Amino acid sequence: MAKLLVENVSVAFPLYHGESRSLKKTMLAAASGRMGQDAKHRLTVEALRNVSFSLNTGDRLGFIGSNGAGKTTLLRTMAGIYEPVAGRMVIEGVITALLDPGQGMNLDLTGNENIRMRGLYNGYGDARIKLLLEDVAAFSELGDFLSLPVRTYSSGMIVRLGFALATAIHPQILLMDEWILAGDAAFLGKARQRLETMVGHAEILVLSSHNPAILMQWCNRLIWMDGGRVHADGTPMDILAAYLPPDQFEQAKAAAAHAMAAA
Repeated sequence: MAKLLVENVSVAFPLYHGESRSLKKTMLAAASGRMGQDAKHRLTVEALRNVSFSLNTGDRLGFIGSNGAGKTTLLRTMAGIYEPVAGRMVIEGVITALLDPGQGMNLDLTGNENIRMRGLYNGYGDARIKLLLEDVAAFSELGDFLSLPVRTYSSGMIVRLGFALATAIHPQILLMDEWILAGDAAFLGKARQRLETMVGHAEILVLSSHNPAILMQWCNRLIWMDGGRVHADGTPMDILAAYLPPDQFEQAKAAAAHAMAAA
């Protein structure tokens, strides 16, 4: 049984050149009051402030909010990329974080070498790594490019490799930022079933997106982030009805209903 507890978590980033008065003025205006000081009296941006929630097996949580609200920072904190300056997290279960197309890849290694590294990281033996290589190669359709360094790939090819590799391993807890929903129409059409299968197998899903129809379709709970804090927490319909203009809310409901009917 998977479990994820976030309790009074705060994250702050120091501004190492904060002695500049012009920078202070600019940042104070831009951050809308999210400035503070750390224990070393450095000027900091308070990216997350006293965020709390808990998730158990079966929960499907979405984050909504404007750019800079703290959604991606919160996902990265849960993934262990950022360390809280206050509060605590309790995680029970294996996490996969789909936060960046090139996440966990060494750009100087070939595609095949990156696939093998991911398999070894997950404790796979030779037979399982062979299956992983075959699965990623078939889905990504990168062919001979898998024998070349990833730094030679186009951005679209990196997305294909990153998506294929990330979705080849089914986690207990799945953290997703909305890059996974981007890409050309042909790729998304092929990827959708694979992604929905992965989402369905995860015990806990946490998704950040600006797409309200996706949040309605995949989530059973939403948190509205604003200024690094939890502004509201409730059902997708209740939160989106408060967050969106009425016409956009109705459009999102129609799009979600159409997607679920077609599934």
